[in-house]
Amino acid sequence: MPLAHPVRSAVLSLAGALLLTTTGCGGGPAAPTSKDAGGPAKGFPLTLADNCGQRVTVDRPPKRAVALDQGAAEIMLSLGLADRMVGTATWTDPVLKGLEKENAKVPRLADRYPSFEKVLDAEPDFAAASFTYTLGKGGVAPRERFEKLGVPTYLSPTDCVGKDNSGDGDGVRTAPLTMETVYGEIRDLARVFAVPERGEKLVAELKSRVVRATAAGDFGGVTVLYWFANAESPYMAGCCGAPGIVTNALGAKNVFDDTHAEWPQINWESVADRDPDVLVIGDLTRRSQSAESAAKKIEFLESDPVTRNMTAVRKKRYVLLSGQAMNPTLRTVEGVEKVAAALRSYGLAK
Repeated sequence: MPLAHPVRSAVLSLAGALLLTTTGCGGGPAAPTSKDAGGPAKGFPLTLADNCGQRVTVDRPPKRAVALDQGAAEIMLSLGLADRMVGTATWTDPVLKGLEKENAKVPRLADRYPSFEKVLDAEPDFAAASFTYTLGKGGVAPRERFEKLGVPTYLSPTDCVGKDNSGDGDGVRTAPLTMETVYGEIRDLARVFAVPERGEKLVAELKSRVVRATAAGDFGGVTVLYWFANAESPYMAGCCGAPGIVTNALGAKNVFDDTHAEWPQINWESVADRDPDVLVIGDLTRRSQSAESAAKKIEFLESDPVTRNMTAVRKKRYVLLSGQAMNPTLRTVEGVEKVAAALRSYGLAK
């Protein structure tokens, strides 16, 4: 997602770092799986042969996990794993409704990227992230730094499968993202924590919600634009990320489906030329860029001479989504539901 990348703190010396082992450290409740006293958990060590190009081996279900992005945190919380989490970070929105009590049990290491030192202070035995940047240079720390200290890392496949992150910006999709990749992440994390049945239950619930949302109308021919953040150089969704999942599920058309960049910055004259029927607007609570909240975005749209005469602005056809619903997470399903409901309310269903 478009973020203003923070300046990193000085690199931590390995000689002064807290040494961790692959079996974890500290207390915390035991994983809900059978094991011999003091022996390995059933089905462990567990190896994920290819997680974004890396082989990940977890010796036993984590007891002290950290989720370094909100998407990873909400998956863990939805799987009922709060009692095995020791930290979360990098939030764009309030936690998903229904998870407030569980989330309150887990320390927040930082609203944005925590320092590597701060993460190590939590004594983690596993770290998960939603974005390549988080586990790269400039984010929290490269995966190799965690692994040198015996901390396995997991990176969401939604940010690497069918995606090229080698350039500047938020990457380029070489193939359209689908919900199956999100479901794969849920299943992976459920396996890592030895709760596969919870993962299957969560996936089934999400699939059912998508079916209900898409059965309520045909939106073929409706044009949509997705605006995540920034008023001066706005980040608009390209064809094939999480907004593409929403658009394709509903049969609508993203007016910038001719670009494969995840979140290209597009000038307002080009936006006005495309003149979408509906504007899907990110309603963020973070404070890193201009026009983060939906209220600020709408204020800009209705006052700027380039945008105020657009069809969607004149007719006030706005759909407000959390940042997480516009990112490839389990909340992308929320995006499908809310956009479908709004298009129906605007009389755009066939």
